[in-house]
Amino acid sequence: MNSLILSRCLQKSALLGAALLLAACGQGDAGGAAAKTSSTGTDAPVGRPVLVLALGDSLFAGYNLSRSEAYPQQLELALRDKGLNVRVQNAGVSGDTTAAGRQRLAFVLDSMTTKPDLALVEFGGNDMLRGLPPAEARKNLEAIVAELDRRDIEVVIMGMRAAPNLGSRYVSEFDAIYPDLAEKYDAELVPFFIEPLIFNRSLVQNDQIHPTADGVKAMVEHSVDDIAEALE
Repeated sequence: MNSLILSRCLQKSALLGAALLLAACGQGDAGGAAAKTSSTGTDAPVGRPVLVLALGDSLFAGYNLSRSEAYPQQLELALRDKGLNVRVQNAGVSGDTTAAGRQRLAFVLDSMTTKPDLALVEFGGNDMLRGLPPAEARKNLEAIVAELDRRDIEVVIMGMRAAPNLGSRYVSEFDAIYPDLAEKYDAELVPFFIEPLIFNRSLVQNDQIHPTADGVKAMVEHSVDDIAEALE
């Protein structure tokens, strides 16, 4: 990311404080490039192998973390601990808005040698942080979910919430996107993906935005049951 955009993110961080944890600010990508395969070294549980695609921004890419500490890799371990024979493929790219995710969706899917059984869709934080219209985020997210549905890929929508200081109208329009799409496309919903980070500052990196390795583990613990339910 160039210095101008980085400066804007840091300025917004100072203004919003803890509320900025509601967004995944796009800064550098320590683990992110489209469609990276996790490698846990764990023996696969018995059962049909299942492929999960984790499509999102820096919260999936694992900003400032090792590859093994990123959310998709930690989720894979948690699902395997539940006896599910799962491989999670990380397609997180830091800085992605809903528009960027929509733009690269077909490339990611077409480049995979195996069609995923399930896709985790995690976008919107960067739209909110930049003050982009909720209507545009809704349009892009729906296009993503609709394309996955067209390809017969089950979906889990990772929900976000808008920072309160953006105003009640913005918040109500933005927050409604995720449950509305989940209902329309019969998708599983994780209502507030980063909820564990909001009230525990020790789970957040010094940038006051991205989760630490322990923060990622808390996010996985918060969401793994919903994802396991979608798989089952």
